[in-house]
Amino acid sequence: MDKLLIVDDEEAMRRLLRINLADRYEIIDTGSPEEALAMTMQGKPNAILLDLRMPNYSGFELCRILKSMNYTQLIPIVIISGEAGATTKLFCKELGATAYFEKPVDFDALRAGLANVLHAAQPERRSEVRVRLRVMLKLRGTDINGKPFEEVSATENVCRSAFLCGCTLLLEEDSTIEVYLASGEAKVVGKARVVRSEGSDTPYPRYAFRFVQKEGDWILQ
Repeated sequence: MDKLLIVDDEEAMRRLLRINLADRYEIIDTGSPEEALAMTMQGKPNAILLDLRMPNYSGFELCRILKSMNYTQLIPIVIISGEAGATTKLFCKELGATAYFEKPVDFDALRAGLANVLHAAQPERRSEVRVRLRVMLKLRGTDINGKPFEEVSATENVCRSAFLCGCTLLLEEDSTIEVYLASGEAKVVGKARVVRSEGSDTPYPRYAFRFVQKEGDWILQ
């Protein structure tokens, strides 16, 4: 049974979520963002349901911290908030949140959304080990404005079928780039798809790439 961590400072909301989800998931919960960080590190839940407005640390800050840490960055974060603005939803997506549900919660939609999120995350999180490794790559493709580019970047972590690295250009999710090993003479690896972006409003955003085609050797086989 998959494990969910609920983080909300309102006990009534945590209880309501437990009642509606406990038949499908193992539930752990807390009203403290600080405790949530420790619970995530110790128990590594399969997904986190996160409120945004809490004392001391906000949900925004906790989301940013979890997505910046190698040990927790692949855990899906589902925002459950009373804030309905499009700007807030976009900001959460840029921080790395996987889904967003407004309060009052439509539990049929939430259950369906969680099933999809956990199914999508399962192959990457359970079958592949990510290694924190700096590998120089040459990336070649088209940016979000349709302009061709070629850039050398270094990975932050890698696994057999994916990698995370920075890029000075804005890339569109689901776009495909060519990947080369850049140490010495450039060697083609294959083509990779942008599956997630982080910090797209910063000078040096990071992108998670997953290979869709391999033509040469990769760091991990």
